[in-house]
Amino acid sequence: MRLVQDALYNWLSIKVVCDARPEDTAARETLDLFDEIIKDEHHLTNIEVSTDEVMYYVSFIHEGETKKTRFPRDLIEVMLNQINQEPDKYCNFPFED
Repeated sequence: MRLVQDALYNWLSIKVVCDARPEDTAARETLDLFDEIIKDEHHLTNIEVSTDEVMYYVSFIHEGETKKTRFPRDLIEVMLNQINQEPDKYCNFPFED
């Protein structure tokens, strides 16, 4: 992922799913992957998320500079809404030891 904006979009989309479905192991693994991308490839730190009725706001530090971006809620919540509308298609398969 070359663009910080794209990496944050993907990270936030799956973070919203993980926050709503903490038992979802596939979502957690995916979030962990995007965490690595935004931290190791893009060197983002101090990531903070807030929201209102319309937008998600993400602030972060990149190369020593505080930056902010925003995403429409309807775009970020597409995956979660799809899961909620058809939960039988998104079963959780926990790890087995």
